[in-house]
Amino acid sequence: MTASDNPQISLDETFLAAGSAAYLDEVYEQYSSDPDAVPAEWRETFEILEKSPFGNDTDGQKAVSGTVMDPEHIRKQAAVLRLIRRYQVFGHLQAKLDPLGLTNYDAWADLSLEGVGLSDADLDSSFGMDPMVDPTTMPLRDIIDRLESIYCGSIGYEYIYLTELKRLDWLQDRVERNVAEELSEFNDEERIEILQQLTMAEGLETYLHTKYVGQKRFSLEGGESLIPSLHELIQLSGIVGAKEVVIGMAHRGRLNTLVNILGKAPATLFGEFEGAPKHASKTAHQGDVKYHQGFSSDIDTPGGVVHVALAFNPSHLEIIDGVVEGSVRARQHRRQDHSRNAVVPILVHGDAAFSGQGVVMELLNMSHIRGFETGGTIHIIVNNQIGFTTSNRLDARSTLHCTEIAKMVQAPIFHVNGDDPEAVVYVTRLAHAYRTEFHTDVVIDIVCYRRYGHNEADEPTMTQPVMYRAIKSRDPVRRSYATKLVEDGVLPEEQVTRMMLDYRDSLDRGEVVVGQITDPHKAEKMVDWTPYLGGSWTEPVDTTITLKTIRRLTDKLAQLPEGFSLHPRVQKIVNDRSEMAKGKIPIDWGFAEVTAYAALVEDGYQVRLSGQDSGRGTFSHRHALLHDQNSRQVYVPLKSIGEPHDCQVYNSVLSEEAVVAFEYGYAATDPQSLVIWEAQFGDFANGAQIVIDQFISSGEAKWGRLCGLVMMLPHGYEGQGPEHSSARLERFLQLCAKENMQVCVPTTPAQQFHLLRRQVMRKYRKPLIIMSPKSLLRHKQSVSDVRDLTRYGFQLIIDEIGESFNREEVERVILCAGKVYFDLLAMRERLKMYEVVILRIEQLYPFPQDDLRALLSTYPNAKDVVWCQEEPKNQGAWFHVRPRAKRCLADGQTLRRASRGGAASPAVGHYRAHLNQQQELINRALAVGKR
Repeated sequence: MTASDNPQISLDETFLAAGSAAYLDEVYEQYSSDPDAVPAEWRETFEILEKSPFGNDTDGQKAVSGTVMDPEHIRKQAAVLRLIRRYQVFGHLQAKLDPLGLTNYDAWADLSLEGVGLSDADLDSSFGMDPMVDPTTMPLRDIIDRLESIYCGSIGYEYIYLTELKRLDWLQDRVERNVAEELSEFNDEERIEILQQLTMAEGLETYLHTKYVGQKRFSLEGGESLIPSLHELIQLSGIVGAKEVVIGMAHRGRLNTLVNILGKAPATLFGEFEGAPKHASKTAHQGDVKYHQGFSSDIDTPGGVVHVALAFNPSHLEIIDGVVEGSVRARQHRRQDHSRNAVVPILVHGDAAFSGQGVVMELLNMSHIRGFETGGTIHIIVNNQIGFTTSNRLDARSTLHCTEIAKMVQAPIFHVNGDDPEAVVYVTRLAHAYRTEFHTDVVIDIVCYRRYGHNEADEPTMTQPVMYRAIKSRDPVRRSYATKLVEDGVLPEEQVTRMMLDYRDSLDRGEVVVGQITDPHKAEKMVDWTPYLGGSWTEPVDTTITLKTIRRLTDKLAQLPEGFSLHPRVQKIVNDRSEMAKGKIPIDWGFAEVTAYAALVEDGYQVRLSGQDSGRGTFSHRHALLHDQNSRQVYVPLKSIGEPHDCQVYNSVLSEEAVVAFEYGYAATDPQSLVIWEAQFGDFANGAQIVIDQFISSGEAKWGRLCGLVMMLPHGYEGQGPEHSSARLERFLQLCAKENMQVCVPTTPAQQFHLLRRQVMRKYRKPLIIMSPKSLLRHKQSVSDVRDLTRYGFQLIIDEIGESFNREEVERVILCAGKVYFDLLAMRERLKMYEVVILRIEQLYPFPQDDLRALLSTYPNAKDVVWCQEEPKNQGAWFHVRPRAKRCLADGQTLRRASRGGAASPAVGHYRAHLNQQQELINRALAVGKR
C-alpha cells in the first residue's frame, strides 16, 4: 500500500505517532521517485528533513540529502521536535519561578524523554532544533540543556499560542536565539545600577518599619524587584521617544514607587505618617490615606525628559486601570499621538486581583477597540502568591497561573522569579520592546512574596504558617544579589555598605532621592487646571447661539458624502432637522443635542461621546453616526465641524464599569473636552457603581482631582419593568455634598442644549449627572421652539404661568422633576384645575433654594405644596428635596409627598399595575376628588 492509495492516513496517525518504520520507508521511496504522488503533508515533511543532516552520521555535520534516510532516525527527529514543542508550551510549568520553592507544577507537564518516545540512549545522537530554517544539529543532551536554560530557568514564557505569525516569530527569535543572550547580558555598570535600585527599595521599607512601627504601609519587601523594573521601563520609554508615562497601581509597593521612582520627598511622606495632612485647611478636601496618593514628576532619560504620573487610587484594587487608560487616551489625543508612542500606560497589579476582578477582563477586551485603544499596556503583576489570607492554589482562582485572562487578547506572558533581579530587568526589556513593536498588551508576572502580612499590623502565620516559615528563612533579594556581585568581583563589600548608608542618610535628611528635575518645556505638554480651581456653579455664562449659526450648522450636518444612502427613517430625521432650524416645526431632543455638540466644536471645544448605543441612541433619536444602506461605510457629520479629531462618537463595548472608569480618566485629564458617557438604560449605570462612588462623587474630596464627566442616564417610569425604569436617582443625590457634582433632570430639548453647553463653557469642572428622557424624546409636548436656543440659558426651575393663571388664585403648588410633569399637566388640563401650578425643578443638586423660595413667595394663597415623583417613597428625590424645600416654604405653607409607596424594587413588572400606580400618584398630587 502506498500513501496515495490511502490518503486518509494522516501525518499525525503515522509519522508524529511514531508508526511503522516499514511504512515510512515505503512512503519515502515513493516521494523520492515522484514527490507529487504523496500527500502534501508528507511532501512538506520530507522537504524539511532533506534540508537537515539526518541519517546515521553521528557527528551531525554530514548532509545526506538525496539519500535514503533511516526511518528510525526520522521517527526520533520527529520526537525531538515534539519535545521542543513541549518545552515551548509547558516549560513555564517547570521553570524555577517561586523564590520560596513551594509551588510545583511538575505534574501538569511531561518533559521527559520517555514522554515523546525517546530514551537516555539517544542523548548523544544529533538532531536539528529547527530543520526548516537551520540545517545544523547538536547532540540531544545539548538540545535539552539549551531548552532547560531558555524555558525552565528563572523565566517562564507563555507566547506559543499567538496566532499572528509575525508576533510569534518575533518573540521566538528573541527568546530562543542569540538575541536573548545579548539582551540578558548585563555589564558591571548595569548590575550596580540594579543593586542601587534594590538598595533603595529595601532601604525605604526598613526605614519606615523602624520609624513607624505597626503603621500600615503595604510593604514591597519580598517584591523589591518591581523598582528596577519600573525604572527600566521609564528609561526605555524615553529612549524610544515617549514623552509621558502614566502608571496605575494599588497599595502594595506604592509608597516605594512614590519615593524611589517618582521622587516624592521622603519628608512629605514622613509627614503623612505623622498625621500632618497637606490640605488640612481646605474643608472640601478631606484627603485620603497615604497609600492611595498619586504624584507626578519629570524624569531624565537618555532620550529626553519623560513626565511620569502615578494615578491616585481607591482601595478597589483594579478600578484604577480604566482611569489610567482613559487618561492615557486623552493625553495621546491632545498630542495627536496617532502612533501611540508618546504616552505609555503601565499597570501594576496584584495576582489575586488580576485573576479575580472582572474589570481586568473588561479593560483587556477594550484594548483593541478603536474608541479606547492606547497602543498596548505593559502589565506588571506583583505576584505575592496570596490574596490577603487566601491561598492561590486552593481558593483564589481556577487557573494554574493568575495571568490566564490575558490570553484572551493574545498578550504574551513572561513569568519571572522576583529573586532574580537580572531576569526581571531582562523580561522588562523584552516586554517594552514587544509593546513598542506591536502596540499590544504584554504581561510581566513577577513571582515573589510579601515578607509581612497583608499590612504590617497583620499576623500572617495564623493562616499561612508554612509559607511564612520559608519567608523568614530567606534573605532579602538585595542581600543575595549584593553577595553575588561581590563574589563576581563587580564591586567590593565596602561599596555595598556605603550604598546603604548613603541612602539612609538621604532619608534622614528628607531629601528627594530620584527624579524631580526641572523641565523647561513642561508647560507645553501639561494642561493648566488653574482657571477651574475655586469655580462656582452659579457662575453666569451665555450658552445661547444665533439663529444664523443654528441654520448654518444644520445645513453643514445635513451634507452627506456623494452616493451615501440613508435609511428612509433616518433620512426623514435629517430632513426634519432642516425644518426645525427654519422654525417650521418644533425642535426635538436629537436636534438640540447634536446642535449643542456642533456649536461647541465650532467654538473650539472638543466633544467625546461613548456608550453602548450612543451613536444612534438607544431610543433612536440621536443619529450622530450615520450608516450607508449599501455598504459598511459610517459617516459622522459632526466631524465636518472643525477638525475631524475634535469630535469623537463611539459605540462602546458592553461594559459599564471599565468604560465609565475610562471616560472618567479621560475627562479628569482634559478640561477642554465635553466628555459624555450614556447608559443604554439608566438602570445599568449601577454596573459602574465603584466608579461612581470612588471617583465621580469623591475624587475631588479625596485627591483634589477635578473632573467634568457627564453621565446621561435615561430615566422615567413607562411600565417597562424594574430594570428599565430608574437610574437610581436617590443614589446620586445621597452622594451629593459640598457641591461635589451636579444632578439635573431637564424636561425640554432647549434645557438639554443649554445644560450641555454650560458644562464646558463655565470655568467649573464638576461631574454632571443627567436624568435624561426616554418617552419624552418623542412626546408631543416635550419640545422647544428653535428660538429657545437663542435665549434664556439653562433654567434651574421652570415656572408655569400662562394666561389661565392668576397668582393670587393659586391654591396648590406641585414641585416635580422629569417626565411626571407631563402626566400632571395632562390631568390638570383635562380637569381644568387652574388653581394648581406645576413647577419643574430642573437642577436637583446643587439645589436652587433661593430660586424656589422666591417663586413660592409669589403664590401667597397656596398653602399646599406637594412634591410629586414617579419613584417609590424610599427612592427618587423625596428624601433629598424634603429638607431643602421646607426651608423654602412661605408662612402657612406645608409640604407633602405624592409618590408610589415604599418598594424594594424600582418598579412593578406588569404594565396595568404600573398604570394604576401612576394614576394614583397623579390623583394624590392634584388632590383629585377633594376639591
